[in-house]
Amino acid sequence: MKKLAKYFFQGLLYVVPLAVTLYIIVFAFIWLDGLLRDLEMFQQAPYAQFNFPGLGLLVIILCITLIGFIGQKLVTTPIENRFERGLKKAPLIKVIYTSVKDLLSAFVGKERKFEQPVLVTLDTEGVMQRFGFITATNLNELGIEDKIAVYLPSSYGILGELYVVPAQNVKPIDAHPADVMKFIVSGGVAKIK
Repeated sequence: MKKLAKYFFQGLLYVVPLAVTLYIIVFAFIWLDGLLRDLEMFQQAPYAQFNFPGLGLLVIILCITLIGFIGQKLVTTPIENRFERGLKKAPLIKVIYTSVKDLLSAFVGKERKFEQPVLVTLDTEGVMQRFGFITATNLNELGIEDKIAVYLPSSYGILGELYVVPAQNVKPIDAHPADVMKFIVSGGVAKIK
């Protein structure tokens, strides 16, 4: 009997949060939808044709998208442009700022760079190896041939080191980049799925 009670309460822990969440979402949707559909504007022509179930959800999605667009164009972009113009007047700060910005965008931005996790051999005997990510496969612009750039993140920190190594010392890993980064940053204690 004790086990049945335990299973019952365990089931409640799974069902109640899900049921409450669904109830709140459905209630909010029905309330907002009814509120918009009851407006006098949607009861008479020419807007009566737009009085349909789901109108509230559609209006919310359109309003949030419009607010995001306006915010990006009128607030975020002009502020970023002014800030970056101000940085041009302080060259040292600009170097630090753009380096950090590029590093962060490599992780989460549109131009993600850490997509290819690798295992890099660091010594001639092949004993020492480190996990890393290929960041550049062509270094000809720097006058370096037959080598690639590999970023080696540090454990328990946000810093890392960039090594230029022979391509034959780099072995691709068949794992998701986020899992490898988590493994490296945690010092090897994170579990890889």
